[in-house]
Amino acid sequence: MTHRLHELLLPAGALVVALAAALLCAALRVPLPWMIGPMLAIAAVRVAGVHATAPRGARQAGQWIIGTALGLYFTPQVVARVGGIAWWLLAGAVFAIALGYLCGYLLVLLAGTDRTTAVFASVPGGAAEMAILGERYGARVDEVAAAQSLRILIVVVTIPSIYAALRLHGADPFPVASGDIHWWKLSALLLATGLAGFVLQRFNLPNAFVLGALAVAIPLTANELAGSAVPRWAINAAQLLLGCALGSRFNRSFLKRAPRFVASVVASIAAAMALSAMFAFGIARFTGLHPATLVLATAPGGIAEMAVTAQVLDLGVPVVTVFHVTRVILLLLCTGPLFGWLRRRRRGRGDPKRGPVA
Repeated sequence: MTHRLHELLLPAGALVVALAAALLCAALRVPLPWMIGPMLAIAAVRVAGVHATAPRGARQAGQWIIGTALGLYFTPQVVARVGGIAWWLLAGAVFAIALGYLCGYLLVLLAGTDRTTAVFASVPGGAAEMAILGERYGARVDEVAAAQSLRILIVVVTIPSIYAALRLHGADPFPVASGDIHWWKLSALLLATGLAGFVLQRFNLPNAFVLGALAVAIPLTANELAGSAVPRWAINAAQLLLGCALGSRFNRSFLKRAPRFVASVVASIAAAMALSAMFAFGIARFTGLHPATLVLATAPGGIAEMAVTAQVLDLGVPVVTVFHVTRVILLLLCTGPLFGWLRRRRRGRGDPKRGPVA
């Protein structure tokens, strides 16, 4: 009974800390307060030694609501516009894979870690998904998961802060299909998107609930059948849950055990953000899309985190979403097979220690 009560109190305490941090950040006008506040607060108390933990299913619930809200931007006009940049979506996904290998090589040089761990720690996929995939090839799971979590934290904090300083809020607005809330239509929509998330999760797909929600909400919106907006308070609550889940990935022991690795990861993430920004400005010159939108679209952050950043800042939400969805799909299909092929090729040359990062 005492153990059960303890299990209930830990997530409840984390939610109280997260809510207080979100309200404080909102009062201080911190960009993205409902995600950044909880994320930093939970990470801080865990690093300080307090065993705060996100409620079970917090990440999935947050992704479900965010994915549903994002799908409502894909009106028929937006779908036609996004369809015109299909080749750039593919180019962005290929760039993400190349960026992962390049930053992996940088991580090998700076941290001295093995190449397998470096690659899966650097490819901009989900923390859990890259850790599981890396484990199949012999990567250090703890280092992969920590590096991926640190990547998302740094990107989520850095880019909105820069955008706030540059006053880029609302620079590339896209309207949602409907601004009105109809509760029975919203309930039906959420039920459908939630079921899709559960189905994709059963197939062990990464970001199952955000992809499942998008898979349902986008076709409905494109055919003008969605019928309701998602309330702002629900979107804020979803951000809070995502922030809790991200913050719960950090602890004191790893930071104390591997300071050189952590410092090297930070340097590689900074390089990844700089290279992604350069790539985004290059795409902007050819497509005419807003550079601020494309920086978010190509940034090495997670799909839910970058898309909700675009939503809160009113910056090309459908463009950012579809870039990241394309990247997730290509990473899911190609990261493992590509890594295996490079490893076999290197071993076939009889040189297990030299060669490309693989």
